[in-house]
Parts: sequence; structure tokens; C-alpha cells
Amino acid sequence: MSQSLEALKELIHKKLGIEHCALDAEMPLEDFGIDSLGLVELLFAIEDHFSISLPDIQPTDIPNLSALAVVVDAALSTAAA
Repeated sequence: MSQSLEALKELIHKKLGIEHCALDAEMPLEDFGIDSLGLVELLFAIEDHFSISLPDIQPTDIPNLSALAVVVDAALSTAAA
């Protein structure tokens, strides 16, 4: 399991008010009501929360929460190096 997945769920819960139990990591982000603008806002919030810089990401690169967690984990690893 991703080290950042639970933190991402908490962040989405705070920003969008979605209960943790409803945040299935394999569901498309659109199913949570996150459109491309919402994804950009979420990415900025993630960068602030984790104090990282994410690479340029296209919405199609992140189909679900699991994929987003992989990107965040990679950025955390890079920042730690």
C-alpha cells in the first residue's frame, strides 16, 4: 500500500467533504466529483500538504486515487533524496 494514500484520503475528505469509507482508491476521480480544475486545485493542496513539487501531470495520467498516490510517493522519494 502507498505510504501517502491515507493522507490523500484525509486531504480529499477535508477539501471535498467525502467520507473516508466512500473513498475507494480504484474509483475514477470523476466519481468523487473531481474534474480537471478540481484536480489542479487538489494537486496544489497536495504540494502544500506534503511540501513537495509534483511533476507536470495531465488529468488522464491520474485515473484514480491509487495512481495519484504513486505520483505523490515518487515525489516524496525524490524530495527525500
